[in-house]
Amino acid sequence: MSHGFDRREFLQRSAVASLALAAGPAAAADATPRIRRQITLGRTGLRVGDIGFGSSDLRDDERLVHHALDRGIDYFDTADSYTGGVSETTMGKALRGRRDQIVLVTKAKLRATDRKQDMMAKLEGSLRRLQTDHVDVYFNHAVNEIERLSNPEWHEFNALAKQQGKIRFVGMSGHSGLLIDCIDYVTEHDLVDVLLVAFNFGQDPAFYERVLKRLDLIALQPKLPAALSRAKAKGIGVVAMKTLRGASHQDLAPFQQDGRTFAQAAFRWVLSHPSVDSLIVTMKSPAQIDEYLGASGWTRTAASDARALARYEAREGQRQCRYGCSSCSSACPAGVEISEVLRTRMYAEDYGSLDLAQSEYAGIGTNAAACLSCSGQPCATACPHGLPISELTGRTARLLS
Repeated sequence: MSHGFDRREFLQRSAVASLALAAGPAAAADATPRIRRQITLGRTGLRVGDIGFGSSDLRDDERLVHHALDRGIDYFDTADSYTGGVSETTMGKALRGRRDQIVLVTKAKLRATDRKQDMMAKLEGSLRRLQTDHVDVYFNHAVNEIERLSNPEWHEFNALAKQQGKIRFVGMSGHSGLLIDCIDYVTEHDLVDVLLVAFNFGQDPAFYERVLKRLDLIALQPKLPAALSRAKAKGIGVVAMKTLRGASHQDLAPFQQDGRTFAQAAFRWVLSHPSVDSLIVTMKSPAQIDEYLGASGWTRTAASDARALARYEAREGQRQCRYGCSSCSSACPAGVEISEVLRTRMYAEDYGSLDLAQSEYAGIGTNAAACLSCSGQPCATACPHGLPISELTGRTARLLS
């Protein structure tokens, strides 16, 4: 990855400087972008910055990790599946000698049929790539079925891995249609210490009630904020992901106001939510890291944020699936996993991460192949938010099959 600044990165750095000069809770005497607020991650007692480093696209770029470290980022998130394991390997190399300064987490899909020895093998593979003897949180990754959470082998694995000192805390990550059911299950049964969940302004009913009702946009929302509140009350740490609502690869200049960027506005919305401790976001360049850290330290939204987010929603809302909304789950007679397919569309078209999209699409139980020969009528009215499901799923099938 080249670290020379192109025009976009120059503009991002300019936006960071403008934000530092603006009056607000994140303002400081120096304009250097950095972590400006530490939080305690639920009952774990782990102290981390409010914005963490996501590495879904990390490939052999140790300098990028070092830049994040130099900016005070101390929460690093990866997974065994990211860039085919290269993300973990790069992270391990970059963090040598600094492991005790950071909170390191990774993830693996621990399935309902997996045995505890299989789970231990996945964990140990991650530890080798990360060059460490333990991770601070080990997440059961991309959970969308209760069976993965009720598997007694998973419970036994967690107890054994903790006993052996290979993991400190247990987590669950999720971003699909049954997300709320899964959150409620682990909360009720006290199975995890940390949740990593897809959450953004598009998941929050308050956003639509306060901002978008004047635009005549649909305000029906899943009850994700309430589920997160129940988890938070139990002392479970809550980390938000997918906070940009699909914006990572879009031209966001029209939604920037007063020197503040769309990403900063989206992050402030999340960080101001009472049920969220912190967030992670995939970071791809030093300038992007600096831009994102312009939102660190904020615990409320800025005056111009609502307008920027509303304008973005008006343009992009008809392409973005709401995480935790399962309204379309039974609409397809062929059993296409619609929300999962739409998530991979986001990776490919919005994030520009074709490899990740293809990998995730290949892992879907029933992908969108049936959509290529379907009239589109069965799911035509299945989305309460008005998304053109068959158009989006068909396009995804053509792109990723």
